Amino acid sequence: MESTDHKSDDGTAQRSPGLSYQQLLDTDTHDVPDVLRLESPRFLGTQDVPIDRYISREWHDKEVANLWSRVWQFACREDDIPEVGDYYIYEIVRSSYLVMRTAPDEIKAYPNACLHRGRLLKEYNGQCGEIRCPFHGFAWALDGTLKDVPADWDFPQIKADEFHLPEISVDTWAGFVMVNPDPKAEPLADFLGEIVDQFAVWDLENRYTQAHIAKVIDCNWKVSQEAFCEAYHVNATHPQIMPYLGDTNSQIDIWDNFSRVITAGGTPSPLLDWTPSQDEMMRAMMDVRHDMDSPLEVSDDQSMRAIGAKGTRERWREFAGDWVDKMSDAEMMDSIDYTVFPNFHPWGAFNRIVYRFRPNGDDHRSCIMECIFLAPFSGEKPPPAPVRWLEEHETFTDATELGMLGKVFNQDLFNMAKVQRGLETTHKPGITLSAYQESKVRWLHALFSEWVDGEEPTDVSVSISSNGGASSTNGSDQ
Repeated sequence: MESTDHKSDDGTAQRSPGLSYQQLLDTDTHDVPDVLRLESPRFLGTQDVPIDRYISREWHDKEVANLWSRVWQFACREDDIPEVGDYYIYEIVRSSYLVMRTAPDEIKAYPNACLHRGRLLKEYNGQCGEIRCPFHGFAWALDGTLKDVPADWDFPQIKADEFHLPEISVDTWAGFVMVNPDPKAEPLADFLGEIVDQFAVWDLENRYTQAHIAKVIDCNWKVSQEAFCEAYHVNATHPQIMPYLGDTNSQIDIWDNFSRVITAGGTPSPLLDWTPSQDEMMRAMMDVRHDMDSPLEVSDDQSMRAIGAKGTRERWREFAGDWVDKMSDAEMMDSIDYTVFPNFHPWGAFNRIVYRFRPNGDDHRSCIMECIFLAPFSGEKPPPAPVRWLEEHETFTDATELGMLGKVFNQDLFNMAKVQRGLETTHKPGITLSAYQESKVRWLHALFSEWVDGEEPTDVSVSISSNGGASSTNGSDQ
């Protein structure tokens, strides 16, 4: 059982007992990439987060005005618009944007609205040779220049060189197309910061969309997102994975506009009141029932973590070739969950997972959760899988593309709407978060305070070192 008195002299939390993640990396059978050796913990206080951020229409309206209209956000993959004239509709709250390949090496994004009477220009993803409004027939070339005004003699006020479709900022990173409606937006590279270098080793650009699952969920988008921002909930929500997942021994790192939680596989949860054998860890990971023979038995003098990593390398060898031999056990076994503010979650290594969470239209009490699998491939890149929208009665296990992950998602889904109901029921004005394990959630809300509420950022933070000690970071990365 985990002790509850792991605090430093100043009262700040220390990491869970047992091997730290960095100590576990020391046991790896392969060279560990430098990116996994980075540590950037931050102590962001112990104050409660106001529940108005989840239940208030006023807060939602401030997000519309101050967040979604100003921040860089993931719209689609470059592979979704491979040919000139291909377009993808990206929608966020009240806004709709056309993300279009206008030339072989050029992508532009336009507000999805006709400049004549405002009708949506496009309603479905597709391909076109011009952008023509279905209402009255006003048309623009792919580059946004005015092409045709029916009965143009009746519009003497229209000057072609001034009736260009307005553009919003577009840039790409690792195959992701990112957009920002703010004309004063900082460059994407500046916004992303160090994550560009951190992901270089995993080359997400050379992946294909193996699956794309979307579902509307009855909760605020932040409720849904935060269920995937910490491993602290594993013991109550996913108890079946505790024998092989070091939940409370996760390493949490926070930089400026991105953060990560790394949770090790092949090591048991410190919260267990029993010690699983190496074989029991393997059986749990492979979801083998106790009354069935295991397809891969592991003796106590073997390392389940190393054997599991070896098996995963062989699984991916067909698609990634000898690249897998350069990958560490950690990259094969661990959950390396990054979050780019405010709602974009690309995972490192061969996890394949990318999450996106956003409001369901203009409804602050429901959201859209998406899970995209980015997989390595051999030979010609396969076309991207289309989005599969789960219907209201369907759960994530109906999406067989997700494999065993669907069962885990359903356990999370079981909580989400009930969290929303609870937040709207409680008389407590805020939610209470841990100091370290939920520090990614605290980081998100610290940035919400800056972006949405306009609060000044804190100049001095305290980091929690790998051995649990607290130190001042003066707001800088470590």
